[in-house]
Amino acid sequence: MSTEALPAHALIQLHGRDNVAVARVALDKNAEVARPDGTVLLVSDAVQAGHKIALRAIAPGEPVLKYGQPIGLASQPIAAGAHVHGHNLEMARALPAQAVDAALSVRIEPGQAATFEGYVRADGRVGTRNYIGVVSSVNCSASVCKAIARAFEGPGALPGVDGVVAITHGSGCGMSDGEGLALLRRTLRGYASHPNFAAVLVIGLGCEVNQVGALLDGVETGGRVHGLTIQAEGGTRETIERGQALVRELAAEAAKARRSTVPASHLVVGLQCGGSDGYSGISANPALGAAVDLLVQHGGTAILSETPEIYGAEHLLIARATRPEVAERLLARLRWWEDYAARNGAELDNNPSPGNKAGGITTILEKSLGAVAKAGSSPLTDVLGYAEPVRGQGLVFMDTPGYDPVSATGQVAGGANLICFTTGRGSTYGCKPTPSLKLATNTPLFRRMAMDMDFNAGGIVDGTQSVAEAGEALFRLMLETASGRPTLSEEHGLGDNEFVPWQLGAVM
Repeated sequence: MSTEALPAHALIQLHGRDNVAVARVALDKNAEVARPDGTVLLVSDAVQAGHKIALRAIAPGEPVLKYGQPIGLASQPIAAGAHVHGHNLEMARALPAQAVDAALSVRIEPGQAATFEGYVRADGRVGTRNYIGVVSSVNCSASVCKAIARAFEGPGALPGVDGVVAITHGSGCGMSDGEGLALLRRTLRGYASHPNFAAVLVIGLGCEVNQVGALLDGVETGGRVHGLTIQAEGGTRETIERGQALVRELAAEAAKARRSTVPASHLVVGLQCGGSDGYSGISANPALGAAVDLLVQHGGTAILSETPEIYGAEHLLIARATRPEVAERLLARLRWWEDYAARNGAELDNNPSPGNKAGGITTILEKSLGAVAKAGSSPLTDVLGYAEPVRGQGLVFMDTPGYDPVSATGQVAGGANLICFTTGRGSTYGCKPTPSLKLATNTPLFRRMAMDMDFNAGGIVDGTQSVAEAGEALFRLMLETASGRPTLSEEHGLGDNEFVPWQLGAVM
């Protein structure tokens, strides 16, 4: 087969040091393709699109390089043109250090101040949506919260309000004072005070460990947060009736809120990736990183999370830490995760899911290197615990699990008023009260799931768009979404069941 049988750009080499490339298109066995340097490579194994192919022979025990960084070791001889995946690539934590290259940075011209139309709240924070929240303190009140919210389903049920969201969970009792209860309360307090909620009703049973009064202690309510308990109201029916009446009162006041023009510095964006594939670190994640650089240059905030998914790539963030203590806090969280995994008989390299591996990702190192690209090139200014309030502006890191709903829940509790979620396999994550933009890594996915994907980064893979161009387009979409443009999840009415707080500590 001649080189003309496949596109001249059939292979993507991400760094000059790399000894593997990513297949831009599916490659048949015995096909001839052009290496990035113009020489001809004979494909010895069929390689799916998004998977890796060896650019040269790799000896057993030799590091396999992608992004200019090791993603593992060859577990057997790998011939030039061979498919590189779990059958011949193994994880190794101790790998030769590689130079940290300067990341792509998108710069803006002076005077181009970015703004969006948001809801300015009494505490000075800005909401991108205008919801009413009904929050359960304990699983025992979850059904009542949902029943209250159901009464206001459908467009126009409460004019001037985006809707009523029930925030429910499976915890709140069967626990003692300690880390687990403190974490749950911090998460719920973050939601109760979130600027995307104009007002919040917190409902408990009455006898639970997570008492409503203790939960709301320290929350600046300003008349916008109210509490009820089922036992004090006389039962479920009475609480539902009282709750619905309160929601109507709160909604009447919330409907008076109006959007106004505010600087982009009030935008707090949670960065997520899920259902990743071999293109995630090539297209959608770098495009999001370019948009993050623009956001930070405008004074905004981006929250990178999913600690197990930076494992092996933490040196790229440490090199950008603004202070030594920021770097040390990040390293301390990684040490905690290593111990946490060991105590539970697990390894952090177990993280790539079956879908990730089917999409071409082999090890956690490979996934982490691609995931860190979401953070762009901005300095790392802070490291937060799970669901801790964002304390400043710029790029910050929040310690969370890699499981997307748990991670995003922590980001929203910390103040994220927009989520950007990259996906190569097709995650459909909605996130009330915070709008969630889904960013497709490849054009076939964007077309196949056109009713779910908000943004196509596949032009980077196709060669029709640069990372910088995609980042600028995404930044504009972020501002439009923050100003009220509905995400596809919102158009479909999805995102009511994604509140999943991280559960730590003993269940008694």
